[in-house]
Amino acid sequence: MLWVFDLDGVVWLAGQAIPGSADAVRRLRDDGHRVTFVTNNSTPTVAEYVQRLARAGIEIDPSELATSSQAAATMAAPGTRVACLGGPGVREALEARGVELVPMGADPVTVVVGRSLHLDFQELADAARAIRDGARFVATNTDATFPTPNGPEPGAGALIAYLQVGSGRHAEAAGKPEQPMAELVRSRYGVPDVVVGDRAETDGEFAQRVGSPFALVLTGVTKRSDLPVRPEPAVVAEDMAGAVEAFLGRTGV
Repeated sequence: MLWVFDLDGVVWLAGQAIPGSADAVRRLRDDGHRVTFVTNNSTPTVAEYVQRLARAGIEIDPSELATSSQAAATMAAPGTRVACLGGPGVREALEARGVELVPMGADPVTVVVGRSLHLDFQELADAARAIRDGARFVATNTDATFPTPNGPEPGAGALIAYLQVGSGRHAEAAGKPEQPMAELVRSRYGVPDVVVGDRAETDGEFAQRVGSPFALVLTGVTKRSDLPVRPEPAVVAEDMAGAVEAFLGRTGV
């Protein structure tokens, strides 16, 4: 079986490993299952993700990770002029794609925007102007919030909303649950047997798009008081380890 796990709110919260997550991955691998991680958080680089997972007790090869930055990069043609606003993961993915990275004010063909922890009004104004002047507007993802131990913080979707208002144009989203991420995952790994995440509107709809069952965990954005949710999960569990146990019991694998 091929398992696709979200990261934030599933494996960890703000970098702190959620108990049982490493054991769940170890159990699956020991039983011959394939495990991959698919995240909408565009900020970290691939190497940073590999290091964070190792600290959480999960060793991965970089090929076992797909990010919304990578999905967004597939929407920019190699060699074209692209400006980006976001963390180092966005720039890394675009460089790997072979685009020409340019400043916001240098007439980019495409503007790619992800979650950023360091916002500058002039850069935002330049991005809105470039989009208004005709640059393709690509969002790594549109998650409204980002899970932390202290509750949700504004996610990439909050920044996208700001630029949509400022430019008068809507963004094309790349990450879960949108088609670019679905195509990236299917091309790399095939069709997942189960998708595990903490949001119905991203992970659940992504599972629906790729034709896979959805296992919802309650360690991230979604809490038990939010239930029921749509699309309806095949499994609802308190955490990642519980999702693995429940799904394996449900399927008899």
